[in-house]
Amino acid sequence: MNIVLIGASGYVGAALLKEALARGHRVTAIVSHPARLAPQPGLEAVKADVLDAAALAAQLPGHDALVSAFSGHAQADVRGYYVTGMRSIIAAAKQARVPRLLVVGGAGSLEVAPGVQLVDTAEFPAAWKGTAEGARDALTLLRDEAELDWTMLSPSAYLEPGQRTGRFRLGIDQLLVDAQGESRISLEDYAVAMIDELERPAHSRRRFTVGY
Repeated sequence: MNIVLIGASGYVGAALLKEALARGHRVTAIVSHPARLAPQPGLEAVKADVLDAAALAAQLPGHDALVSAFSGHAQADVRGYYVTGMRSIIAAAKQARVPRLLVVGGAGSLEVAPGVQLVDTAEFPAAWKGTAEGARDALTLLRDEAELDWTMLSPSAYLEPGQRTGRFRLGIDQLLVDAQGESRISLEDYAVAMIDELERPAHSRRRFTVGY
């Protein structure tokens, strides 16, 4: 497939890029600094401002899907930046009539009890609250979207570099916890789950989650 990947040099985006290229997909990577991406077969790095919907839309025609690993965690107003970016991405996808939009979500909006989301618990790390709230706002934007064929994949509570096992569980809106009471997924297996969804759509117009 021909896909556009936003944030391909970032924490999650780099794992998605590696998995997509390994499966033979052709990737147009939208990044702030194309020189940071080493040349690879199947990869084209393009500099574009994600906050400029028109400029972003110009990169989308001819692609089968737009995959967004956009994050505003390094920004002062992380929640506002995240939402502004997602509004631009949604507008660009609609303008270009891209067939599918796949979005990296957060674990914070997953339920840990009926009606209780992880981000609203006392234990949730303050350093990640703005990012989590921004991702939750982005999910609301997508759920209110009437035109796009979108999917958001939320990770488990801990998303860290590890092994690509290809063995994990999928869920919908509840945080997945293993037998030891931990909620984890490796970056590598998160990428597997996302590219699986790209290749074999099973969660059209909904959010899902992945964990061990």
